[in-house]
Amino acid sequence: MITKILVTGCKGQLGNELQLLSPHYPYSFTFVDKEECDLTDKQAVAAMIDALRPDAIINCAAYTAVDDAESHADMAEVLNAKTVQWLAESAKQINALLIHISTDYVFDGTKATPYNENDETNPISVYGKTKLLGELAVKELQPRAVIIRTAWLYSSFGKNFVKTIMRLTAERDSLNVVCDQIGTPTYAADLAKAIMHILAQADSINGVELFHYSNEGKISWYDFAKRIAELAGNTCTINPVPTTAYPTPAHRPQYSLLDKTKIKQRFQLQIPQWDESLQQCMALLK
Repeated sequence: MITKILVTGCKGQLGNELQLLSPHYPYSFTFVDKEECDLTDKQAVAAMIDALRPDAIINCAAYTAVDDAESHADMAEVLNAKTVQWLAESAKQINALLIHISTDYVFDGTKATPYNENDETNPISVYGKTKLLGELAVKELQPRAVIIRTAWLYSSFGKNFVKTIMRLTAERDSLNVVCDQIGTPTYAADLAKAIMHILAQADSINGVELFHYSNEGKISWYDFAKRIAELAGNTCTINPVPTTAYPTPAHRPQYSLLDKTKIKQRFQLQIPQWDESLQQCMALLK
């Protein structure tokens, strides 16, 4: 029976959405970020979990600055791998359920069909490599855990693609956006609801289970940007450009569409279409 839930990384997009949802669920929540606990300190993590003794831990904490991670690999590895290891160790000791959020960046993007949970991983960035190390730490330690890989996360909180495109298309006459990277955005509010849906079925989780979650549909960043501008009522001209025209420090998967069949079947989960969720988010932002 789950009564006490610890959420790490509570000031990020997903953490904020979970805080917004929390009053609607019959659990006692503790939300922590770096001010409440230094997640890069093993002793601090162990002491926090020993004091709180939660029934479930939702780990939303991560080093998510994909390009910065290329020059700060050590810090990315601590937060994306070591912290996850410490959380998994503590969760196992008290038999707490760990829900850990991972990423589509564990793949190299060379497939032409949606990635499922059994596909071979081959990250091409420091961010992707460190997130994969976090997954492997959970699998090695074998607590009761759910790993959820997600993609292209956005919300009404924090910095994200939706907010950036809304601002830039309001300020500029034209904008170039990459058109050859394919995937599906994920509204963090939808993912937060999915996590709460999974928590209600926590008794059925024993080992480590891996799932993919994003909204439904298939688009490019260019398609996504065009729709954001349209919904915002901005008349900026958006030009499609190849990835080669927009070099970044970190390489990104060209194709990272996720197959959600497993999570839908396992937890009887319904996933909204990306456009429907985008409209909901932008209604809040406007």
